[in-house]
Amino acid sequence: GYLQFAITNRCNARCEFCGFAVDQLDPKQRRSVTLAEARDVIDICVRNHIGYLLLVGGEPLAHPDVRAMTRYAAERGIRPMICTNGSLWTDRNMRELAADGLCSVIMSIDAPDAARHEQSRGLPDVCRKIQRANEVFARLGVQTTASIIASRLIEDYDRLPAFLTALGFRSCTFSYPLRSLGSSYLSFSGSQLVNYSPAELIEVFERIKRMKRRTGFPVVNPRESLTEMQRHLRGEPEKFGCLGGYKYFYLDWHLNLYRCHFWETPMCRIYDFDRSKLIRDNCTRCMIDCYRDPSVLQFIAVNVSDAWNHLKRGRLLAAARNLCDPRNLTSLRAVWEQRRWIREV
Repeated sequence: GYLQFAITNRCNARCEFCGFAVDQLDPKQRRSVTLAEARDVIDICVRNHIGYLLLVGGEPLAHPDVRAMTRYAAERGIRPMICTNGSLWTDRNMRELAADGLCSVIMSIDAPDAARHEQSRGLPDVCRKIQRANEVFARLGVQTTASIIASRLIEDYDRLPAFLTALGFRSCTFSYPLRSLGSSYLSFSGSQLVNYSPAELIEVFERIKRMKRRTGFPVVNPRESLTEMQRHLRGEPEKFGCLGGYKYFYLDWHLNLYRCHFWETPMCRIYDFDRSKLIRDNCTRCMIDCYRDPSVLQFIAVNVSDAWNHLKRGRLLAAARNLCDPRNLTSLRAVWEQRRWIREV
């Protein structure tokens, strides 16, 4: 399993397309979890076989206890990751977090050049810090990935690989534009930068596919997932239901556990979480990449697990249906496509 844990809703950036922005979130609404709460969360993750913990915000590096959370997760056998805008990196905190057990870092990029990215974020000099972070983490053996919002700031997707390479990235993932969310998560906006018609967004996904094909730069979003999102936008039947609520989860600063960022109603409080709360209904309501992409990748593993459980109960026909599902091959191809990135994480 995989948990995105928003340890704070505080942020120091001014992104136009994000409700966490320091100039958009009411200061009275700012909240952060305590270290004791985070340790409880990690213990609950261990009991429920969650192996990956992504610390997000807001800006997680703004939390004074981010090191202690990272260290405790690693000590408990969970692989800790951080998603950050990169503005608060120092040589010291990078070395310390790596020593604490940090295994992977995701850093935000909005445009194919430094000037436009820094203007978008309201963070002067952040590209230099990101470049330095990639240098340091490469030496320390911590994997890094660029997370790129698919927005109107990007006019030519083929320009991105050169800029990402110059910053020291060896892979990227695209976050699909969000204009509304039902949960407490605020990474959405009505900004025109992310206001696309379905036809325009279908073309954006096609441009990402062409960038993958033409440049060879590693893009973590599987081709099949991009195609699946195009089906979603066209209103066509989708092949892969989302595993949010079953394998992937979102936990907010109030310790409310959601199946994903999109859903309006929490599954439960984190202290009440156990296997009885799991949801598996093949949902296709949204196209949030960090849930839909891995649902394609993990489809075959879940199907094999289902087949094994059927076999143990003597349900041979049900097991055969799982094993012979033609989507297994599609999922396996997606895993093969992303094998290097998966191995590094």
